[in-house]
Amino acid sequence: MTESVNAAFHGMRLSCAEQMEGTIVDTTAWAPRALGLLRIIAGLLFLEHGLVKLFAFPVPFPGQLSTLLLAGAVIETVGGILIALGLFTRIAAFIASGEMAVAYFMFHAPGGFWPVANQGEAAILFCFIFLYLAAAGPGAWALDNRIGSNRADAATA
Repeated sequence: MTESVNAAFHGMRLSCAEQMEGTIVDTTAWAPRALGLLRIIAGLLFLEHGLVKLFAFPVPFPGQLSTLLLAGAVIETVGGILIALGLFTRIAAFIASGEMAVAYFMFHAPGGFWPVANQGEAAILFCFIFLYLAAAGPGAWALDNRIGSNRADAATA
């Protein structure tokens, strides 16, 4: 009995695969676009954190800026712009990732072990998204891609 069920299931699987042949989407074509979209959104959100601290835009920063917070605000503003544009992405993302690791351990972790309790989820997410961008590169729609292609054209000319 189980052999007939297995044979029927195997036949069903093959017929489904045969029906779908030619309709499977090549997801590798979408990977650079998804990476580019992740980079742009993360960069803009990071920029927003810097703008709040430096220019009280779009909302004022609650409290005074220490020297360390001011340095972080500059990294967030400049890094956010560079990452969103995809310009010097790997180094900007690496520096931003380090800043978020420092921010988490200096300002959030002392508030408790759990990130949801110490309000450190955003710092952790930014840290690992930027670490991924530093390793993977900028993805689609990045100025780094244009600069790189210009360098390659100049080298072959």
